[in-house]
Amino acid sequence: QLQLVESGGGLVQPGGSLKLSCTASGSLGDYAIGWFRLAPGKEREGITSISQFGSQLYADSVKDRFTISRDNTKNTVYLQLTNLKPEDTAAYYCAAKLGLSTLSPTSYPDYYWGQGTQVTVSS
Repeated sequence: QLQLVESGGGLVQPGGSLKLSCTASGSLGDYAIGWFRLAPGKEREGITSISQFGSQLYADSVKDRFTISRDNTKNTVYLQLTNLKPEDTAAYYCAAKLGLSTLSPTSYPDYYWGQGTQVTVSS
């Protein structure tokens, strides 16, 4: 089965930037990829997704600050985070699914999730 590994998280000051990567063990070409985050005391939030054809969806909370992109030749989807805020602090996860892309985490099969990478925004 396809395995996903996130990387690129870390500690950054408010207003800073990070670039997260989601790298797959095999071809991502047929999959939509979503990025999600989970903060303590909050529900898992779908923040952005990209279809197999490159169409993008964004949650209002990250629109105009985060950008999703994919490079199928590298089996990798990227999430560029800019203008980070303390409320962006969370564990960030990527997930894959066949069919339409969506921000709904329950639409992604349990076995197509990565292990997460922590993003902490603090001065």
